[in-house]
Amino acid sequence: MDTRRGFNGHCMSVLLCLMAIPCLATGDLVTDRPDQTESSSTVGPGYIQLEMGWTHSVEDDPVRVIEDSFPETLLRIGLFEQLELRFGYDGYLRQDTSTRPNKTHIDSSGDALAGFKWSFWEEQDWRPEAALLAHTTLPVGRDNISSERFDPDYRLAFSHTLGERIGFSYNLGQAWSTETDSRGERDTLSVFVYSAALGISLTERCAGFVEVFGDIPLNAAGGPANSMDGGFTYLLKDNLQLDVLAGLGLSEAAADWFLGAGFSLRLPN
Repeated sequence: MDTRRGFNGHCMSVLLCLMAIPCLATGDLVTDRPDQTESSSTVGPGYIQLEMGWTHSVEDDPVRVIEDSFPETLLRIGLFEQLELRFGYDGYLRQDTSTRPNKTHIDSSGDALAGFKWSFWEEQDWRPEAALLAHTTLPVGRDNISSERFDPDYRLAFSHTLGERIGFSYNLGQAWSTETDSRGERDTLSVFVYSAALGISLTERCAGFVEVFGDIPLNAAGGPANSMDGGFTYLLKDNLQLDVLAGLGLSEAAADWFLGAGFSLRLPN
């Protein structure tokens, strides 16, 4: 069975059902999920924003790998008008790998991260709103999942308003990750990361997006991992947003398909 083709049918069914929801829109709550493109907006001073979710992914070539991670967590704390602190957690990872005739199973806790987002300027005419995000991982996960090192990343986030209901955002940056090679040695590898998302406000409380994203190895063998996804957000309350997404891999190094769901909560309201 072609799992990607089977998923396409299920994905379309899910998206059509979601579009039939009587969405009522998107207020001032700006989140960094569910897409991979980080927003260029910071959380206001005195506010705390909690963003959590679950992701399920499947890869079939050359081996079948099924992963679930929950709760993927990001805590954003607004300090000043231009600065927010960011603390994250990869979540609890469940991974099943099938290579005939062997199967392996992992249940483990992932690493955490700490960082900040600094807003450079607001959008003006042709100039997009821009911000810098920088993090480092905190190796608190279990040995079979943790990088065991402090791996940094940074990205520049930009956003344009294309109309009353349409916005375009994109990120460019670099990330380092530590992995165990075939000799059992740990190497820190670097990738160029990119993403671009088109967001559409469908109603006052419901919005949708489509996105392409990926990473390109800079100091390691292998090809790029490119993917595309799409999803919806629904503003249940002024400070509470629900989200769903689904996507497909566009290159061999990416997961064949994935889906997820989550919520974002801002305090105080």
